[in-house]
Amino acid sequence: MKKTYPLKRIIFVLFVLVIIAFIPTPYYLHQPGPIEELEPKITVEGGHKDEKGSFHLTTVLSVKAFNPYILAYGLVAPHTDIMKDEEVMGDLTDEEYTRLLDFMMKDSQQNALVAGFREAGEHVEIDYHGIFVSSIIADSPAKKVLKVGDLITSIDGKKMKEASEFISYIEENKTIGDHATLTFKRGKKEIKKTVEMITLDAATKKVGIGIVPEEEFTATISKDVKINSDDIGGPSAGLMFSLEIYNQLTPEDLTKGYKIAGTGTIDHNGNVGQIGGIKHKIFAAYEEGADIFFTPKDINPIDMNEQEVNDIVKENGYDIEVVPVATLGEAVEYLEGLEEKEKDE
Repeated sequence: MKKTYPLKRIIFVLFVLVIIAFIPTPYYLHQPGPIEELEPKITVEGGHKDEKGSFHLTTVLSVKAFNPYILAYGLVAPHTDIMKDEEVMGDLTDEEYTRLLDFMMKDSQQNALVAGFREAGEHVEIDYHGIFVSSIIADSPAKKVLKVGDLITSIDGKKMKEASEFISYIEENKTIGDHATLTFKRGKKEIKKTVEMITLDAATKKVGIGIVPEEEFTATISKDVKINSDDIGGPSAGLMFSLEIYNQLTPEDLTKGYKIAGTGTIDHNGNVGQIGGIKHKIFAAYEEGADIFFTPKDINPIDMNEQEVNDIVKENGYDIEVVPVATLGEAVEYLEGLEEKEKDE
């Protein structure tokens, strides 16, 4: 008679299942996250907090698939994208990625403060610290010299404050194969090194060092503003932050009883920029009953936010008003033109 050992088999199966839980995968799951009301997160000194409606930022939930079980969940879960590590982090090290996220969060808040205060007619002073290196082309000579998170303070001995100033200097003074001497800070260390110019666009023969430059600055404003955003990363809440700040600075309530969601980066001049994961954000806004959704307007040939949102809304029959905007001013103008929402709407 053949003997069976069910207990041993069960133990073996459990052992295998536990081992699988410790097998890493190179993937992330991206899903629609919650939309978060901004009035409780932002307080402007002496500001108006009597909104009849509400402003909401939209989020994307990003989860590391630490093991095959989480990955398997992602394969069957609705509204879930599976992305490889390099699609999320590029070729950045963990240290560089952390520095970039920290900068983007702080920069987004600073830009929202400046844009919101300026739109409300308030005085703002800006102290520029230099050019933050937010990205580096993989095959550029700069990759051997710079790291994401470095702060360029001068080029060829000329102090640099704004990204546009940095780009203009190179365009006006450099050609392919030329070199420039960069002075930059890496942490507390100041470094001076030479980098070669490369062609950035074969059609226009535009040259550069192969980085994406951003301004790092501190804004001095006339009123104290407290922003509670510890659970928010990245720059895509900039537009909605600036709308909430503006609304608290001015006596008229822009919400007019509507639930207003949206997304888009903002710079200190009030320009709205493209973002990622917009299909998750429009779904979340619709699911949570938003009346209006602000999306970045498509301006350049490669811009896709406006088109993607409109396609999704049309295909799925979402009952939500999509409003593309290129600037904070356009968003304010749209809201100023709205009638008060009827209570039974």
